[in-house]
Amino acid sequence: MSPSAPPLILASTSVYRRALLERLQLPFGCVAPEVDEAAQENESPEALVRRLSLAKAQAVASAHPDAVIIGGDQVAVGPDQRVLGKPGTVERACAQLSRQSGQVVRFLSGLCVLDAARGSHELAIVTTTVRFRVLDDAAIRRYVARDQPLDCAGALRSEALGITLCEAIDSDDPTALMGLPLIRLAAMLRGAGYALP
Repeated sequence: MSPSAPPLILASTSVYRRALLERLQLPFGCVAPEVDEAAQENESPEALVRRLSLAKAQAVASAHPDAVIIGGDQVAVGPDQRVLGKPGTVERACAQLSRQSGQVVRFLSGLCVLDAARGSHELAIVTTTVRFRVLDDAAIRRYVARDQPLDCAGALRSEALGITLCEAIDSDDPTALMGLPLIRLAAMLRGAGYALP
């Protein structure tokens, strides 16, 4: 990191995002953003992900005015344009996966890098398209019991057993589906003054 680079904060308590950010080998802190994640009326999935990524970074910025803050959000969007967030329960996870069986689903990973001192921010969405194989109820229940993807958008934990549910994954960034697109983030952080290889 450049000696003049400000402190870096991840506006999240997600263990997945934290583990991904650790790959960049930059010192950072984690702060839980207090943000209502409910969609607004007639809000598109893209608008929702952008708004929440920025809102999470802004929620942390007020208490850390000298920091660069990373905010992120992710939703899954089915072929019917229905937004699938984190299921939260086993039954909702099974229902989400049942709807996704044999379907193509877009996962939108929102990213915001906010420089609190400068009052500036950069926003991006990285899209990952997942083609699910046809899943029967028994396979879905086995997966949910083993992987417990209750805190994953669309109930898919692709970095673990969830990969067995997929026929194909298409993305410009393999880390986007896990919740933090590191290729795009690294470019943003270099622009904010952090020395990355």
